[in-house]
Order: sequence, then C-alpha cells, then structure tokens
Amino acid sequence: MPRAFVAFGGNVGDARDTIARGIAQFCDGDRVRLIARSSDYKTPPWGKTDQPAFINACIAIDTALTPLGLLDRAHEVERAFGRDRHKEERWGPRPLDIDLITYGDETLDDPKLTLPHPRMFERAFVLVPLSEIAPDAVIAGRSLREVLERLDRGGIERLA
Repeated sequence: MPRAFVAFGGNVGDARDTIARGIAQFCDGDRVRLIARSSDYKTPPWGKTDQPAFINACIAIDTALTPLGLLDRAHEVERAFGRDRHKEERWGPRPLDIDLITYGDETLDDPKLTLPHPRMFERAFVLVPLSEIAPDAVIAGRSLREVLERLDRGGIERLA
C-alpha cells in the first residue's frame, strides 16, 4: 500500500472536534489505514485573512485507493461535515478542508488533482504539522526541514 500524507483544516464551529471526527471517518482501517497523526495547530488564515484562525493537522496513511479514489473519499468526508465546494469562497471559512499532499513518490497533473500538492511548499500551516510526523521527509526532491526553515511560522501555535 502506498504511503500518503493528508492535511486537514477548518475554522467553522468546533474545528478540533470536526477534524478528529473527520480523520476517524476518512481512515476506515481497511482501504485507508492511519499510520501517524500530528498535533492540532492553531494557524492564522491564509489567502483571505479577515476570518477566524484555522485548526490544522496532518496524517500519514497507507491506502489501497488510487490518488483519485482517495480524493473522492476526501470530498465525501468534507460533504458529510457540511462543506460545499461549489458555494464557498476561495480560501474562505469552512467546516472541514481535506487536501492530499503526497501519494508515495507519485506525481500527477490531472484536472482534478495535482500531486504533490502544488502550493504545499508555501504553506507553513501544512508543513509545520507535517514535519511533526515526517521530519526527514523529502518531497519532490526538497527537504521538508529545509523548506520549513525558510517559511514564516509566525502565529502558528501547537495546541495541547
């Protein structure tokens, strides 16, 4: 089974509870098996800054699903928690956001999915929790640790 990294975030309602329940629903133990989970992090909003802080976390999974099958599963879980991707504002508030970060060493450029995630190296709110569970990861030839050293991590707070 390929190892994948997946990011979870949200800032509507009890985001920590939503993320915990979303991870549990996403990882069925059969086709999607949870390997590691980061702490929750409170992070400043990105892109659209006039909204509440987000809660973010990352998980490592082993999966029997294809990348597009995993994306479909992510979208199903988001919908179950009230997200409507067609009606929301880009980078706006959301109850649950699930992004596929990597899928093994696979690269993919599909209209539905790009892997590795095309903006992951710009986003400390993804790389900080990811580095907690995969500190020595090298993604697309880039050391996660080295990329993170160059990013502004201001306002990111690890939650107990």
